[in-house]
Amino acid sequence: QVQLVESGGGLVQPGGSLRLSCGASGVIVSINAMGWYRQAAGKERELVASITGDGRANYADSVKGRFTISRDNARNTVYLQMNSLQPEDTAVYYCNADIKPLWSTNKDYWGKGTLVTVSS
Repeated sequence: QVQLVESGGGLVQPGGSLRLSCGASGVIVSINAMGWYRQAAGKERELVASITGDGRANYADSVKGRFTISRDNARNTVYLQMNSLQPEDTAVYYCNADIKPLWSTNKDYWGKGTLVTVSS
């Protein structure tokens, strides 16, 4: 079955950097758009960045200029490079992808999340 697994979260000081990865596994025909969402304690989940199959990216205003989303289609993997991290970036980060499996129609898949904590 199709699964998404995030990695790369952890504790970092303000101004530091982290690189998140999300790999898709299973019998996959194609992956269209991919993205990263985050949810801070007590707040709603929000879109951080998204990227189309041909590499066009979009960012939330709060992370524009600091975060970069990219993908490696050969590895079915999406990345989020996070620079100049601030305490307000602390959240659980979730990977999302629009995937066509072999024996099913396209649908939205979610990872379990990886925790990013920005604190001194």
